[in-house]
Amino acid sequence: MNETGSASAFKSIKFGIEDIGMPAFAKTFSDAEIEALAAYVKRGIPADRKLLKPAISSGGIISSEVQRFAVDTVISGLKVPWGMAFLPGGDILVSERSGTLHVFSDGKLSDPIEGLPDIMATGQGGLLDVCLHPDYEKNGWVYFSYSKPAGKGIKRTGNTAIMRARLKGNQLTDQQELFVAGPPNDRGHHFGCKLVFDKDNNLYFGVGDRGQHFEFPQKLDNHNGKIHRIRDDGAIPDDNPFVNEPGAMQSIYSYGHRNPQGNVIHPLTGELWVTEHGPKGGDELNLVKPGLNYGWPVISYGINYDGTVLTEFTEKPGMEQPVMYWTPSIAPCGMTFVTGGRYRKWENNILVGSLSFQYLERVVLKNHSVIHREKLLEGIGRVRNVVMGPDGLVYIAVENPGVIVRLIPVE
Repeated sequence: MNETGSASAFKSIKFGIEDIGMPAFAKTFSDAEIEALAAYVKRGIPADRKLLKPAISSGGIISSEVQRFAVDTVISGLKVPWGMAFLPGGDILVSERSGTLHVFSDGKLSDPIEGLPDIMATGQGGLLDVCLHPDYEKNGWVYFSYSKPAGKGIKRTGNTAIMRARLKGNQLTDQQELFVAGPPNDRGHHFGCKLVFDKDNNLYFGVGDRGQHFEFPQKLDNHNGKIHRIRDDGAIPDDNPFVNEPGAMQSIYSYGHRNPQGNVIHPLTGELWVTEHGPKGGDELNLVKPGLNYGWPVISYGINYDGTVLTEFTEKPGMEQPVMYWTPSIAPCGMTFVTGGRYRKWENNILVGSLSFQYLERVVLKNHSVIHREKLLEGIGRVRNVVMGPDGLVYIAVENPGVIVRLIPVE
């Protein structure tokens, strides 16, 4: 092997890359097995990455179990698109994890919008989700989550933050920092952080355990490994579950989470549904209720990345069971309920993106149980986010290739 070929992949697989949350597999595989994996990873990848083509091309009709649709590419030429928000009139706000925010209008992507805060675009961190206030047309507030640096050095240190601002032309104004998670650390993974409002203008979002699962998720004196709820101005709702508990972070809504990256409100019940990344196996779909403990890392259906046992328990009194779990891990990122009536046989189904297996999953619920699942768009790329547009269409943000596509229903 040469260092520019499989040797670099061998090193990454064997020793991991801590800054981006990639585990080491030295205890799991022999050197010969890792060499074979490295050669497989590198095989067939052209030096010019522009020659790579997505497995799903636009224009063809796809017949799923109960719905036919075409895939239409809306935006191309992106890198790692994370958040999407639809402005009045149809323009789309798009966040890139590398730390830029753009407006897509009249078929063109704007230059980077000015006025963003300092962003720690390290590993899994960067500029994350973006959403509009439910009364955006009256107040103009845009909300975004990002990795805020706490200091600079050999490694940058920081944590998840929430800010709101107003968009004037290509400039953000009236910036207000609403939330900063603590404590910070220098690890580049498990930041959360999908944003969703409920009907009362409460904002929900998750902060991951920041790679320190034994230190944070089961303790209420920090923000990490939690789902949080704040008011639209950053204030703490009076009925948050731990507002009167000494030493607890008052924004905490639930705890015992690993890395939640999908938050969505059920369109009929108003309940909060969340997906989160497990370790090796054990990704979860959870119905999140205030004050409850979702178990990480005391209970889990996953194991350590090196193949060793993380915990012997999959359930314990006082800890919630997931509605569903995925083993092997699909790396769920982004989630939405299908609404609007344009996909009649998908109505109120959940759509979940898979990063690791590169597909969209349809999840059918009956009350609080999963009764059916279907894989869609296998091979499309790493699905980073999925949202419903104001036109009633499903929009999907994909990385590698960096595109935003929409699904056009076909009768």
